[in-house]
Amino acid sequence: MAIRGGDTARSVPSGGKYQMTVDEFKNWLMKFDVDKDGRISRKELRRAVRSSGGLFSGWKSGRGMVEADADGSGFIDEQEIDCLLDFAETSMGFKLYY
Repeated sequence: MAIRGGDTARSVPSGGKYQMTVDEFKNWLMKFDVDKDGRISRKELRRAVRSSGGLFSGWKSGRGMVEADADGSGFIDEQEIDCLLDFAETSMGFKLYY
């Protein structure tokens, strides 16, 4: 299975996690910024979770927003994406390299 949604498609290795660098993850995530406002909404995050093969995408995207949306705006902006990295590894099936 490969991640859908952009140029950075990755196959799931035998360990069951998508492997990419933090920068690749950020670029991949921003491909879901449908309105191109530079922020990720809960709906856009839900699409990202779904595209990574995630079950319970509604619940997971809500959990990701709680973890990453530090200012409570309802969006994950460029400064908050780093807050989403742990969530990506624990709940979205990613192994990120720094």
